[in-house]
Amino acid sequence: MTRTVRAARIAVAAVLPAELALVVCVAAGVRLPAPALAAAEVLVLGVLLLEAWVLYRLYAAARAAGEAPRAARRTAVRAVVPVQVRRLLRHELKAGVSLGWWALRRTHGVRPGDLAAAYTGPQTAMMYGMVFVSVVETVALAFLIPWPAVHRVVLVLDVYGILLVLALHAACVSRPHVVRPDGSLRIRYGALFDLAVPPDAVASVRVERRYPEGRLVTLSEDGVLDLIVGSQTTVTLELSRELDFIRPLGARGRARTVRFHADDPRAVVTALCRTAGCP
Repeated sequence: MTRTVRAARIAVAAVLPAELALVVCVAAGVRLPAPALAAAEVLVLGVLLLEAWVLYRLYAAARAAGEAPRAARRTAVRAVVPVQVRRLLRHELKAGVSLGWWALRRTHGVRPGDLAAAYTGPQTAMMYGMVFVSVVETVALAFLIPWPAVHRVVLVLDVYGILLVLALHAACVSRPHVVRPDGSLRIRYGALFDLAVPPDAVASVRVERRYPEGRLVTLSEDGVLDLIVGSQTTVTLELSRELDFIRPLGARGRARTVRFHADDPRAVVTALCRTAGCP
């Protein structure tokens, strides 16, 4: 069964990019040769049948082991679909939903009495700049590309890229950091990162503007986690114990200190110290 599961994972990794390219071509109105289209669909159908058979076998094994139906389905999916693929699909779905939240000017996970702390200030201009450049590129390529089929494919990809950038920004706006009345803290970056800090884990917190180098989520060897927005962090949170966190693509880590950005860091520090009683 292990070899079958491995074969199913490889098949998914190989066929998904090809199917995505096929969908882009169809959406762009490109006429593909009938034999090529039929062969692609037969290949995709074969992979789907293999996936369905493997998922059923894994589900049946989990049910036989005593798991509930929902837990058994989750176990089967986790065994077949790589965690990176699951995380990316989840991120894109949540980011797409965030466009609706953003349009309605609503926030996710913020209840009455909570302090919602925005963190998009350093990146807003960059995000809108990327959207502007993408729009200019789309218009320019419409005049520069002489082949209609290629132009339609590029147009679909450009529009998707613009929507993806807007969705990422919308997710960050609609999913702020949250300080709750009980002293707990929720540190987020859109739909990509979410760390819940209970009140008893807060040792101290202070306003500290830093300009670290690295990616969005950077963990040092001594357990310092930097959640970097616009190449900066403004709040340093010392923890009384190590906390586990999940990186955007599913890898796990443990942090003893968390440095993150808030547009109004003093409001976050004041709220935390008032409720959690930190020094």
